[in-house]
Amino acid sequence: MKESEIRPQEIFNKYLELAEKDVETYFSNCKYHERKCPACGEEGKFEFKKKGFDYYMCHSCRTLYVNPLPEEDAFIRYYSESPSTKFWATDFYKHTENARREKIYAPRAGMLSEIISKYNKEIKNIIDIGGGYGTFAEELNKDDAYDVYVIEPNKDLGEVLTDKKLNLIPKFLEDVSKADLPDGAKCFTSFELVEHLTNPRKFFETLFGAMDDGDLLVFTTLSGMGLDILVLWNKSKAVHPPHHINFFNPSSIKGFLASIGFEVLEVKTPGKLDIDILCNNKKDIHDRFWGYFIETADEELKNSMQEFIQNNNLSSHMLIVAQKGVNK
Repeated sequence: MKESEIRPQEIFNKYLELAEKDVETYFSNCKYHERKCPACGEEGKFEFKKKGFDYYMCHSCRTLYVNPLPEEDAFIRYYSESPSTKFWATDFYKHTENARREKIYAPRAGMLSEIISKYNKEIKNIIDIGGGYGTFAEELNKDDAYDVYVIEPNKDLGEVLTDKKLNLIPKFLEDVSKADLPDGAKCFTSFELVEHLTNPRKFFETLFGAMDDGDLLVFTTLSGMGLDILVLWNKSKAVHPPHHINFFNPSSIKGFLASIGFEVLEVKTPGKLDIDILCNNKKDIHDRFWGYFIETADEELKNSMQEFIQNNNLSSHMLIVAQKGVNK
């Protein structure tokens, strides 16, 4: 898989341009508050400034995060009404839906079925948090084994989900009660959402409270200790405020989830794009080894290196499987 297949550069750069303008509109005059590491609560050290936001690195668990953080109301306004959010919800999803269905959502649906079969075969309900354009839910619905529900607070995306006749819960997770959820064993999913959260602990504590014993949680997020992010660092397009403000890593996410009460079953990095992202950003590579590698490696060697990165938890794309234990 190539980055251009799921993130065409022209349309992705347009999104980033809109987002940069939105920073001035929604975050220039709001209040900010200091915060410690969202994973372990320890102090961090300043690393770099980007688009007016300061990024810190936790000295204890190496989580990368924005500090100080704008007030939550600014984020609510931004995600509810900003031009870049609307562009992502309409134009970007529309132009990439078919490619993402083939390259991401169909394989992901198969992967999720395998995880459920492995850890809890009683599960018949899947709750997708922040389900976006609904393509993943559509792929899940092809398997009659599950009833699929989508938690999505964005109005524009909610209209798309309703048009697709998907089971919509039009709320933020923090506002969802057990009465909103179906009865029976459930698997909660959340993809590429955690890096956006202003309060990850509140989100996961709320989710833990909504789950029953034996329910599963499957989610992906960005690892700040992944190859392309570490090499490109402040030049990485993945490190882009105000969207991506938390970068956990395989070690810190384990400790974070365990502190809430989850049993962590799997943490791995099945990413496929690290090397391709470096190839697309050669001008921003200042490490001699990676500069030489990207310049001289053939496709076979690049694919071999990407496979090594996947298998050794070194990719920036991270997958986590957790469960609410029966005896918790």
